Amino acid sequence: MNIIISGKQMELTDGIKDAIQEKIERLEYYLHPETEVKATVSARKARHKIEVTIIPISGPIIRAEDIEENLYAAIDVVYDKLNKQLRRYKNRLQDKHQSNESIRFHGIDSGEVEPEFEEEDRLNIVIERNKKFGMKPMGAEEAVLQMELSEHDFYMFRNIDTDDISIVYKRRNGGYGLLEHE
Repeated sequence: MNIIISGKQMELTDGIKDAIQEKIERLEYYLHPETEVKATVSARKARHKIEVTIIPISGPIIRAEDIEENLYAAIDVVYDKLNKQLRRYKNRLQDKHQSNESIRFHGIDSGEVEPEFEEEDRLNIVIERNKKFGMKPMGAEEAVLQMELSEHDFYMFRNIDTDDISIVYKRRNGGYGLLEHE
């Protein structure tokens, strides 16, 4: 496992690096030996934030973060989140292969959603973050797994069936939705 530990706006001590390394190495059971793990620690006032991203050789990117006053408590919380996500993903893969079933999408709404903005609203829109990432072709079921593991409410992916960009999202009333280009 390739573990990269970095600090934003703070100097990392050997104790912090060792604590992070020790927790991440406990997850080795679930991960391929060539998996890349990136841990970033930052501090602002009395709050410490740790973000960990696991980038496997194949499979979903898994991410967890936490903010605490005590950095070691934040490390423990992130470890627990990652352990839970990896265990859940492994169980889903085993269940899928054993029962030969996949996640079903019930009540998927399709259709375009175009928000209506007034002209003055358009002038006040500020994009604060721009993120780029590679997209592997996958099915909608795998995209839902990726979304769940990344702890986001939506996930953009290249649909393996249509080769178009699609988005899966969590619906407020439960279930999942799929947005596709017409």
